[in-house]
Amino acid sequence: MHMTSFHTGRRVAVRMAAAMVLCAFGLHAGIGHAQATNFPDRPIRWIVPWPPGGGADMLARMLNVKLGQVLGQPVVIDNRGGAGGNIGASAGAKATPDGYTMTFAYSATHSINPHVYPKMPFKESDFAPVIFISLVPQVVVVNASSPVHNIQEWLALAKKQQMTFASAGQGSIGHLGGELLASLTGVKMLHVPYKGGGPAMTAVLSGEVDALFGIPVVLAPQIKAGKLRAIGITTAMRTSVLPDGPTIAEQGVPGFDVSSWNGVHVPAGTPPEVIAKLNAAFNKVLADPEVRKQLIDNGYEIIGGEPAKFSSFVASELEKWKPVVKRAKVQIE
Repeated sequence: MHMTSFHTGRRVAVRMAAAMVLCAFGLHAGIGHAQATNFPDRPIRWIVPWPPGGGADMLARMLNVKLGQVLGQPVVIDNRGGAGGNIGASAGAKATPDGYTMTFAYSATHSINPHVYPKMPFKESDFAPVIFISLVPQVVVVNASSPVHNIQEWLALAKKQQMTFASAGQGSIGHLGGELLASLTGVKMLHVPYKGGGPAMTAVLSGEVDALFGIPVVLAPQIKAGKLRAIGITTAMRTSVLPDGPTIAEQGVPGFDVSSWNGVHVPAGTPPEVIAKLNAAFNKVLADPEVRKQLIDNGYEIIGGEPAKFSSFVASELEKWKPVVKRAKVQIE
């Protein structure tokens, strides 16, 4: 009797413990659901992995005020520059997955850096996509005094003599765009990296280098002033900033499609309901006529849409740049 009572008591204790675990799990799930339902009830931090004043920072600030109005809570920009965006992106990956920390996702950090940095402080699976904000075309320009007027003339000259092209830096989208063009056409071009788009543009204006892969909105004033000549847009579609500029693809290099791009990530594990709220808020902001005009005037091709669209695009870009980086032998310690 004593042993039977012991076993019976043990079974009861085990069942009670199991019931308590299930109850706690249900309570936790309920709290999580309640938090998602009430989201957001405090300010949201938006990590931008570059210093203030750059293109990423400018874009985030074009959106954050209206985004805060739509969400009913302030969206605060947190600039975390360094290591080609890796420092800020790493901080975003390690944040609490509750929707209160977003990360500005950029072509460099998510499709190029994994191939050029031997050790990455994060991986793509550390993030969950929120939205694909926009594409930013590149434009190839030469000095207005150059005999080159289009991509085919550039390629013909590159087959006869050494041609140089500048970019905003080693491993930048401009650098790899030039390498991809060389790869697809079989020509040799010498890359000359600069510390930013400004110095690279100055180098073309002074005749120090032959061409530059850069951002249309930055180069458009010099093009309109007759100091630079646009010879090709790098995306599959023409850009609204330079609507008369033909794409490289339509000039006889089929399939050539290069752009920088940006979007928003949150840490993996963020509740789907929270991601859905953030996605809906961003789409509403991107549909605002005032915001759209500002983005288009600054050279951004607006995308928007569901999170899955951004996820599949990032995966395709990651694969796209792997062989280009390998061919160019780009490595940053």
